[in-house]
This record gives sequence, structure tokens and C-alpha cells, in this order.
Amino acid sequence: MDEKSIAMKIFDRLCSYLSTHMKMSHVYQPIMIKHLLENGGNAKANEIAIDLVQNDLSQIEYYTERVNAMVGKVLRKNEVVSKVKDDYFLVGYENLTEEERHKLILACSEKIEQYKIKRGILIWDHRRKNRKPIDGSIRYQVLNRANNVCELCGISSTIKALEVDHIVPKNWNGPDDLSNYQALCYQCNSNKRDTDDTDFRERGLIFEERAPYGDCRFCDLQNGKVVIEKNLALCLEDDESKDLKKFFILPKRHVLALEDLKSAELNSIHLIIKELKSQNSNNVNLQCFESGARHLVFELMFFDSYSEIKY
Repeated sequence: MDEKSIAMKIFDRLCSYLSTHMKMSHVYQPIMIKHLLENGGNAKANEIAIDLVQNDLSQIEYYTERVNAMVGKVLRKNEVVSKVKDDYFLVGYENLTEEERHKLILACSEKIEQYKIKRGILIWDHRRKNRKPIDGSIRYQVLNRANNVCELCGISSTIKALEVDHIVPKNWNGPDDLSNYQALCYQCNSNKRDTDDTDFRERGLIFEERAPYGDCRFCDLQNGKVVIEKNLALCLEDDESKDLKKFFILPKRHVLALEDLKSAELNSIHLIIKELKSQNSNNVNLQCFESGARHLVFELMFFDSYSEIKY
């Protein structure tokens, strides 16, 4: 068999694997194959790992938060950087010569190496898992059991990436077992770390609380048609309103007052309001009130002319 035939056979085998035989529980396989193709057919494990991290939404979101809440905040306070929307700018960068930039880069590299030598692997202890990777099928079971929401704050996996957390931390000798796993968003998991062994798996049940059938017209969804539905909130259109567009936005849970809303419910409500505003006039009146059945409801009305927003 000549080289061209061998190459065609290898090409066909890879195409067949990618299109037909690859069974995926994550994006890791095609990322690794792509990395090898782009790097001469071979790469070290840690080089491939870097590519995996760059495609891991939870890691990107985690470090984006660190940039904004920690390092970016400190550098802005010391007037080293400035920020416009999502962009950071090194103050005075345009006034530096190429030689000065090169010297500063070397100085940064030296500071990094000095700190690594001083702290060793402890520098990354806040993100070290100290455990074997969780199998894809186990991860699926944990997230499916949690209905793809964080079991602490209730936020959906479509808004924040979810991680599988050890209820009893590994450094407390917590087992690698399905009974010791819960689904937390990257932020809740980062905040929890290994500080306690609280089981949040039952907490998500509060979002399923409803008034008894017939006691609340909003819980029974009889006040109008559902036009938008999010994980923890929904929007009903007022069919009786003729002169203006009126919508009722409410948490799915039977909530009595604004202060009783959880952050994840507020997120769902804000997403609905944002979607409605994108579809209608910007002239809007927003009011929050309790219905006769004591279900918290936001009333959103759109006008052709300007109206002050009220809360």
C-alpha cells in the first residue's frame, strides 16, 4: 500500500470516528484530537490539559470573576489599570518603548517565579481537587438528579456552569460516591470549598412550593397565557388589557413578599424583564404587588409614550 493510500485510510478512520463512533460525555475528545492535529501530531499531557481548561466554561467563569472581583479591583485601586465595560487597559501603555515593555515583562515573570518558589503548590490550593476526575456518567446522574440547577442557590446550568461537589470534603475523608455528591454552581462551590459538610440536596425543594390548587390563581396559571417561562419564574400576558401591553411576572414558587425571593428567582425574573424590554417599547411601568391570593407579582406595562419606572 503506497503512502497516499495509507494517508487516505487514516483520514477515513478519523473521520468515521469523529462522525459516527465517538461517544461523548463532554467536549474533551474532539479538543484533544484537534490539539494534536494542530501541533504536529504529538503533545504533552499538560499541554492538552491547558487546551481543555481554555474550553471549560466553569474555569473561564471562575477566573473571570477573580479578574473582576480581586486582581482587577486591586490594580484599578492602585491606578495600574483602568476598565471600560469588559475591557482592561494598562495605564500609560502607549508611552512605553519596546525595550521598556520587554523589561517589565521580565520583571513580571521574575515576580511570578519568586512567589511560586516561596509558596510551592500551595499557590493553587484554592482550586486543587485532590481527587480523581468524576466519571461522566456519574456527573450526569448528579446534575440530572438536581434538575440541572445549583442545589444551594437554585440557579440554572444555562446561566452558570455547575460542578459536582463533595458534600463531605475529600480532606475530611469524604468518599468518592454518588451519595456524597451534590450539584453546585462554580460560585457556590468556590465559596463552600472544604469549610463544611452541609448537604444542600433538599434545599432545591423550596422552589417547588405551590399553594393548594384553587387557593391561588397565579399558581394555577388561570389568569392568562404563559408567554415566557424561565427556570424559576414565568410571564403571563393580561388578555383583558386592550389599551396597552400588560404582563404579569411571578416566581413559580408561592412567594409572599419581595424579601422572600432567592437570588436565583430574581435572576429568572430579571431575564424575563430583559426579554420583554427587547421585544417592546422602552417606555415601561414596573410595579410589584401581592395579589389577593398573596402571591408576589410584578406588573409590567408598556406605553407608546414615556412613563416613569416605579417599584
